[in-house]
Parts: sequence; structure tokens; C-alpha cells
Amino acid sequence: MENTPDLPELLYIFDPLCGWCYGMTPVIQRVRTEMAGQIQVSVLSGGMVTGERVAPLRAKWNYIKNALQDVERAAGVRFGEAYRMLGEEGSVIQSSEPPCRALTVFRQLNSDPSRVIDFAHDIQQAHYFHGLDLNDPAIYSALIAPYDVDAAEFERRLVLPETATATRQEFAAVERIDVQGFPTTILRVGQQGYVLARGFQPYEAFSKAVRQALQQAAEEQ
Repeated sequence: MENTPDLPELLYIFDPLCGWCYGMTPVIQRVRTEMAGQIQVSVLSGGMVTGERVAPLRAKWNYIKNALQDVERAAGVRFGEAYRMLGEEGSVIQSSEPPCRALTVFRQLNSDPSRVIDFAHDIQQAHYFHGLDLNDPAIYSALIAPYDVDAAEFERRLVLPETATATRQEFAAVERIDVQGFPTTILRVGQQGYVLARGFQPYEAFSKAVRQALQQAAEEQ
């Protein structure tokens, strides 16, 4: 289970193929670390690139490459030369489902729920810095090595129909809460939800928003 009922829950709704999420994930990691014991962090996969949006990278490359500098400037992350070469070549298929299935299995098998955000960032670094194809199951077998995860069981579950179904159900759940884009962050305290940000926010602004939401929730109890 990823949730600890007695702590407010920071819902990080992201997609592995979202460049602004690549910038936002380190912000979430820092807040997770600095507010340990005050909040818990849960990662929800949004399914940004599914259905008719699945296509070779070249279909969106002109738009994507023009946005890279904006993300780097705002978030302080770096897109690797290997990723830029991947984009220029353009044939790799962009689909959110394979990396999100890996997150589904990681969540099932990892013994420390707070590390899900770290694995999510590992996936994005594999793609956006190292230029790896997230459709390749072997990538995830390498990425889980530092974690408390049974590699053979991870590989078995990754290809199960049940894993695909669970991942698609997560996409549908995100759609039902009317998420308009990625990343979206929501603080959930009991039955109350507080939208923290729609889109990227730098650490100082975001951590302030988290603390203000916690204060508001305390005052409303």
C-alpha cells in the first residue's frame, strides 16, 4: 500500500513522457525529503500519450525540442545529448503505457512507498538524459537494481494482462478527477483536496503552497 492514512497525502499526477514533469519530479522529491513525517507522496500515472496520441517521436519533435530550453531554464534539469539524438532520428514510439506499467509493478513490489517518486524520476532520466527507449522492458530491469524489488517477479508482472488493466484503470481514475494537464499536484487531507499547482512550479513556490494548504486544512478541521 502506498498510503498512510494518518498523514496528509501529496498526490503527484504525472506522466513519464511529460517534459515539465521531468522538471517537477525533483521538486517533489525535495519536498518529500524535507517534510518527511508531515506528508506522504503518492504518484499517479496520467496516461498523457495513449490511444490515437501514440506515435513516433518525430511527430511531435519540432514542438518538443523548442520546449526543452524552457524546461531546462525553469527547472534546472538537463536533457541529454542522447535524448536529442533520439528525437532527431525520430522513429521511437511514444506511448505512456509501458513506463506506467513499470510504475504499477514497482508500486506493488517495492517495500518502501516513499521511493516510488524516485523510481519515477529514474524512468524519466533514462529517457530524457540517456535517450533510452521506454518501450524496452530491459530498461526497467536495470532501473530496479538499487531497490528492494525481486527482479524475476518484476519482469513476470510487467507483461501480465492484469498489469496493463491496472495501469489503464489508473489513467481512467486520473481522468475522472478532471486533471487538465501534467504535472498536477493535489494535497489530500481526509476527504478534502487542495489543488497546489497545475503545471511546473519551482521549489520555493511549491513548498510554500504545500505548507499553506496544510495550514488551511488544520484551520478547517
